[in-house]
Amino acid sequence: MKKLNTLDTISLILVMVGGLNWGLVGMFNFDLVATIFGNMSSLSRIVYSLVGISAIFLATQFMNFSKK
Repeated sequence: MKKLNTLDTISLILVMVGGLNWGLVGMFNFDLVATIFGNMSSLSRIVYSLVGISAIFLATQFMNFSKK
């Protein structure tokens, strides 16, 4: 079994943050990222972008892992 490196761990944490944020939006109409960093502020856009990039990275990792 592959051991997680630093990039894997950071990506996993960011995707979990994104998933939790979307869960809060869906259930309670509460955007935690926007509350902390401001509605579509530069910082919140960076967080949203990093979550998206992390999801793409983990998807490619999963596809590579499933081919083995």
